Amino acid sequence: MGTPIIRPFNESDLPGAAAALVSVHATDGYPVEGVEDPEGWIQSPHVQAAWISESDGKIVGHVSVMRPQGEDAVAMWQEQSGDNDDHVAVLARLFVLQEARKHALGEQLMRAAMTWAQGQGIRLVLDVMTKDTSAIRLYQRLGWIKIGETTHTFGDDQHTDAICFVAPEA
Repeated sequence: MGTPIIRPFNESDLPGAAAALVSVHATDGYPVEGVEDPEGWIQSPHVQAAWISESDGKIVGHVSVMRPQGEDAVAMWQEQSGDNDDHVAVLARLFVLQEARKHALGEQLMRAAMTWAQGQGIRLVLDVMTKDTSAIRLYQRLGWIKIGETTHTFGDDQHTDAICFVAPEA
């Protein structure tokens, strides 16, 4: 694998990002939704900004910042902080291909999103399923603060425990 770069997502990245998403789902079970229409899931109309990691012309990672859509993490943070939807966004759709891990790409993608959000005066929140322990370790290492716990509902009324986090202050 060549030296990966992080750059803003553009329309021509969609097929490669969708293929990477399907691959990550096959190896990690993440995401639990969106795999049946990976392009639609990645290119949601709620995306405010997104970045990819690319190596040798192949998309190997992705992250996006999304407008709030009633997520528990958003509600928890708004209740705790008093922020409104104009000042909160959701870090979402973070994934890195298995063969591209160990290059800190997840961290670099998150830092790109965090830097963008700080520049916009937006506080990022997220929820992560408790089974995704390496993601939880990454968030904690980057200073994200646990703000609560919830149950993530997906698919045909399936449920799994999740933890809600808020990004550190700028």
